[in-house]
Amino acid sequence: MSSSILSARDLEFLLFEWLQVTELTRRKRFADHSRETFEAVLDVSEQLATELFAPHNRTADLNEPRFDGERVHIIPEVGPALRAYAEAGLIAGAMDAEVGGIQLPRTVMQACFAWFQAANIGTASYPMLTMANANLLLAHGSEEQVDTFVRPMIEGRFFGTMCLSEPAVGSSLADITTKAVPEGGASGAHRLFGTKMWISGGEHDLAENIVHLVLARTEGAPAGVKGLSLFVVPKFLVEDGGRLGERNDVVLAGLNHKMGYRGTVNTLLNFGEGVHTPGGREGAVGHLVGREGDGLRQMFHMMNEARIGVGAGAAALGYTGYLHALEYARTRTQGRPVGGKDAGRPPVPIIEHADVRRMLLSSKCYAEGSLALVLYAARLLDEQDTGETERAREEAGLLLDLLTPVVKTWPSVWGPAANDHAIQVHGGYGYTRDYPVEQFYRDNRLNPIHEGTHGIQAADLLGRKVLQADGAGLELLAARVRATTARAGEEWEAQSKALVAALDRVREVTAALWAGGDPKAALANAWQYLEAFGHVVVAWLWLEQAVATGDRQTAFHAGKRAAARYFFTHELPSVQPKLDLLASLDTTLVDLDDTWL
Repeated sequence: MSSSILSARDLEFLLFEWLQVTELTRRKRFADHSRETFEAVLDVSEQLATELFAPHNRTADLNEPRFDGERVHIIPEVGPALRAYAEAGLIAGAMDAEVGGIQLPRTVMQACFAWFQAANIGTASYPMLTMANANLLLAHGSEEQVDTFVRPMIEGRFFGTMCLSEPAVGSSLADITTKAVPEGGASGAHRLFGTKMWISGGEHDLAENIVHLVLARTEGAPAGVKGLSLFVVPKFLVEDGGRLGERNDVVLAGLNHKMGYRGTVNTLLNFGEGVHTPGGREGAVGHLVGREGDGLRQMFHMMNEARIGVGAGAAALGYTGYLHALEYARTRTQGRPVGGKDAGRPPVPIIEHADVRRMLLSSKCYAEGSLALVLYAARLLDEQDTGETERAREEAGLLLDLLTPVVKTWPSVWGPAANDHAIQVHGGYGYTRDYPVEQFYRDNRLNPIHEGTHGIQAADLLGRKVLQADGAGLELLAARVRATTARAGEEWEAQSKALVAALDRVREVTAALWAGGDPKAALANAWQYLEAFGHVVVAWLWLEQAVATGDRQTAFHAGKRAAARYFFTHELPSVQPKLDLLASLDTTLVDLDDTWL
């Protein structure tokens, strides 16, 4: 029986028929695995997501975490679900064997995690942050920090967070004021003082300990982001032998209550308030990661992983909304077909109405296109880590860097659009709590703000990524697109021409925007650029999927081809007006006087 959480058949197609992940087993890192291994971990993920995550999704939404002044209370179903996730080895799935990992491809693990994000995004947030926290420490932490903090996270005994923003700072990390004062002595520890806002997973009893990664400013550090350093600040200090010691001076000041992700406790944390006095002194004990002043660069390791994770969550939520709407449309009867208005005839399933089909097919394009985008990014990560030549690894890293803002943003725009359609397909019922589609929309509506707004991602893409290495990333993307169109054949000739034309126009407009050398004017409509760029990338991936179907005539493969044609016919044409606006070098937003608003 097919699931309404996610499509196992689509994951099978994306992984094995399109991305050819089985080929990765030829590489040393993945040599112990096979397609059977990959399918087994996918099956386990589906089972755990279905049996332990999905059943309390609505319960967590209706009973969000609460703070009684002393501790946070979370519904009891969350703990067993997270323990089962850890016990299945999924936290360590993609990590090195030497730290207890399974060394599965990131592509496979991203597909596995999509099951949990679709089933219960609130509960899935805890392991997502923990895995990203652990990966940062594996990349930049000391051996002692790995032994002390990462190994317990892999076992599911410790959970992790990322602490960047502050109440008055938002996304402007250059304005962070949390300070770190050297402790003195042989330990090399610092004492942290400050407040962090919007910290997901910041306080709970779901694990023995919580490992906070905190951006702070050391004494005498320069202003701006160059003065930021990264510190590991555990809830409980860890003594020799891994025993938990004193309570650190990190306290919960209050909870934030969001419209979605209600199962994820979201916190305001105070560091160094003096409520607890480890070692007899106020101040939260923190351990420097790497060098002073290198904090933001290190934190980007976690931020980039989280950006892809946010895009994956948006794709998963859009996907489950689409599947629920599809099932409803096939069973809900209402109205009669055009030209068949005989009131004596029984009503037909609403999927027979053209406008419902429009919403379902566009949702299919958004959901499946988003999932393909996320898994393609994960495949690039595998190639960057294990590519057979230095050039292959470099190209994968270059293309991933270029696409990361798109991977975060495109699903965060069009995933909620699929959820919006799902509500509409359900009619009046969709706007009630009798059906889950309204929760999917509320949950997904948070993803446009998670890990940087659309405007921030747009400025990153147009202001940095397409310009890096003299535009090498954009040219590499163009070469990959042309390689796809060369394989597409006559059946997809019209789509191939449209895709190449759209991409060539993106390249022309990119050059025109920067020809004047004025960043303010070039970035004035960066959001339009990101939307156009993203649509071109997803059109490419739809053509890739269409080509991967070959001549197979199953309903599944025919559906892929129909969705690809729909995207080229109904979605890709929207790119040209955006590029026209960009090419006009319109400065309405730059010239606007705020008194006119």
